[in-house]
Amino acid sequence: MDSLITAAARALAAGDPLGALNRVALREDASALALRGIAMAQLGDLDRAKALLRRAARGFGPREALARARCVLAEAEIALVSRDLGRPDKALDQARVTLEAHGDRLNAAHARIVEARRLLLFGRLDEAERMLDGLGPSATGLGVPAPSPLPAALRAAAELVTAGIAIRRIRIGAARQALARAGQAARAAGIAALTAEVESASSVLDAPAARLVGHDGERLVGLDEVEALFASDTLVVDACRNVVRVPGVLLPLASRPILFALARVLAEAWPGDASRETLVLGAFRGRDADESHRARLRVEIARLRVELAALAEIVATKRGFALEPRGGRKVVVLAPAVEDQNSSVLALLADGESWSSSALAAALDASARTVQRALEQLAREGKAQAFGRGRAQRWMTPPVPGFPTALLLPAPLPNG
Repeated sequence: MDSLITAAARALAAGDPLGALNRVALREDASALALRGIAMAQLGDLDRAKALLRRAARGFGPREALARARCVLAEAEIALVSRDLGRPDKALDQARVTLEAHGDRLNAAHARIVEARRLLLFGRLDEAERMLDGLGPSATGLGVPAPSPLPAALRAAAELVTAGIAIRRIRIGAARQALARAGQAARAAGIAALTAEVESASSVLDAPAARLVGHDGERLVGLDEVEALFASDTLVVDACRNVVRVPGVLLPLASRPILFALARVLAEAWPGDASRETLVLGAFRGRDADESHRARLRVEIARLRVELAALAEIVATKRGFALEPRGGRKVVVLAPAVEDQNSSVLALLADGESWSSSALAAALDASARTVQRALEQLAREGKAQAFGRGRAQRWMTPPVPGFPTALLLPAPLPNG
């Protein structure tokens, strides 16, 4: 590898894409095209970056499988940053296997981190955790450090994924520890964009995360309070995930929305009762509780009794029904901080990246038409905005925040 390619690679490692371009901007060989592609990605021109990386992959010869695998990995991370989640992950998996087989430890580790980030977006937390486990104990600050730890930038990226997994599992103490380690690694790497990404992730932990609704009113709570609530001896009707929970027992009702709606109305009325009119309105969206609604309500309440049998009783009262938790527990409702029919779409857009409607549908496991209707409604309300047309259209929350994370380097870097 010549001196200009080496210098450009080191500039990219230090977060200096302009310095890298100054060295290889006029070159058309495959190695230079790959470096130019990564530099353009770091500068935010993702379409140009993908085109350059594809040209680079075609330019490497049949015996240069390792170089092609590095290009595939770089393109996979660009797809992740641009939320092109429809892209199959088989190519990335094959690239990682190639990198590991050729002893490219650093880029193989980077491939694992990219895969873990993608799995985290889909909520596949166990798979993401197993992918990180393949990095070894030094990657996430666990166990005895390995003889050759990862560079600081990769350690920071791995810790960010670890923190994301912990946050999704409401393990906020573990998330704070992971973010503290990520911050230390990012500062050691000296990459301003990476440090800013860690700071942005850390701010999530202190922001209001949900509303706690009980008999004494409602208030905003942070993730620390949510974690403490889940550990307490309280019956929680969790409207963020559509489950009913007590410590050690989790009753999912996401696939039974009417039963969950009834459970929520009963929980909001506790320790009092909920009238039949209120239950009909909450569960069936009916304006008046006529006889057909009352008959259906009796059927659904009977089904809910069966589902909640281990957690609570539902007793009939003169004007409706009341929830009586077993063991004398308190009852609260945990609701999203901002609640409307499109809150799940808005939550994904809040990460500051540009999303396609198909990527949102894949991440939410919803139909493309449902997501498109939600996006159109958010756009009318000024909560989302679109860029581009057709298949290239992307959606973001205004104003446009964020930046692409540091991307793969085609050549291994020194272990400094």
